Amino acid sequence: MRVVVSVGGSVLAPDLDPDRVAAYAAALDEAVEAGHEIGVVVGGGPVAREYIEAARELDTTEVELDRLGIGVTHLNARLLRAALDAPSARTDGYEASVEAMAAGRIPVMGGVAPGQTTDAVAAALAEDARADLLLFATSVDGVYDVDPTADGEAVRFDELTPGELVDVVAPMSRSAGASAPVDLLAAKLVERAGLRALVVDGIDPETVRRAIVDGEFDGTEIR
Repeated sequence: MRVVVSVGGSVLAPDLDPDRVAAYAAALDEAVEAGHEIGVVVGGGPVAREYIEAARELDTTEVELDRLGIGVTHLNARLLRAALDAPSARTDGYEASVEAMAAGRIPVMGGVAPGQTTDAVAAALAEDARADLLLFATSVDGVYDVDPTADGEAVRFDELTPGELVDVVAPMSRSAGASAPVDLLAAKLVERAGLRALVVDGIDPETVRRAIVDGEFDGTEIR
């Protein structure tokens, strides 16, 4: 199975703990050992948001804020590559990443361009690679009707169609540094490509390994 994993920066490196990064790398290594082709896109997380908020106070443009966030995603991607045992590849584009996956290596990407979140990068890579599964490893256990960290009565969706996913996330703000399980552009790409996707709580790397290797998950399935 060919799988693209979008790992939120707040999941991979909330506090730059090397043990957490190593655990994530081990989960991905196990997926490769089980015979799966894996591609990874890494987000910026708390560090990126700190830079973005500081620059926003300096009246920086949203495009420059995006560039700051992208820079942090590349650092996080480099950190994950360093922890992988499976052959990895530093790639900045989709075509090279697809080629790396086909060659048995794990491409690890960060952000690509202003205005495009790492969610969207992962969705575009999954479409280009004709992936069997797009896995969003986030800090919440699925897609909710509202932000579950702000509303205790938020309702989780166990299953959504791609079109329903677009409808759910469309009202959400997506300015630089905003946080949501799946952003609008990514949702539209999932809908366009008819991708099967899972949104899971990726705080425990075992969740990612289990979803890929065992086909077991607790979250929201998009299909």
